Amino acid sequence: MTDYELMGAALAEAEKAAALGEVPVGAVVARRGEIVAAAHNTRETEKNAVHHAELLAIDAACRALGGWRLWECELFVTLEPCPMCAGAIINSRIRRVVYGAADPKAGCCGSVTDLFALPFNHRPAVERGLRAEEASALLAAFFARLRAARGTKPKWRRPE
Repeated sequence: MTDYELMGAALAEAEKAAALGEVPVGAVVARRGEIVAAAHNTRETEKNAVHHAELLAIDAACRALGGWRLWECELFVTLEPCPMCAGAIINSRIRRVVYGAADPKAGCCGSVTDLFALPFNHRPAVERGLRAEEASALLAAFFARLRAARGTKPKWRRPE
């Protein structure tokens, strides 16, 4: 599969999350262009702070491949990873991260900080913005629906 198709699979996972009322983030772990694991956010459903799409996909990939070193794998995720997920990416030795939408509030691949630029023992390659418009549209629609259901206005946003 191509990078575009693999991100399409991550977007499909994000849509599953949205259908559950979860923040629509999806992730796919691939090896040699084939999907090894796929997951989406389930924090609200499972009432678990660590149920981010990336962590669930990394966990499933480790189980599928029989080890914790995912050095032959790439992670495709619809939203820039947070610090927790960036740490898991470093520790699992994923060789490349491809993400869609930037996260100016919690992104750790360049938006708020870049954990992969620090002198850890592993530094994955990062590619930004693949199918970002689609990923951003899913997030915007989700939060617009959430605000409408709660009858709230958008919060003030920091100027970029």
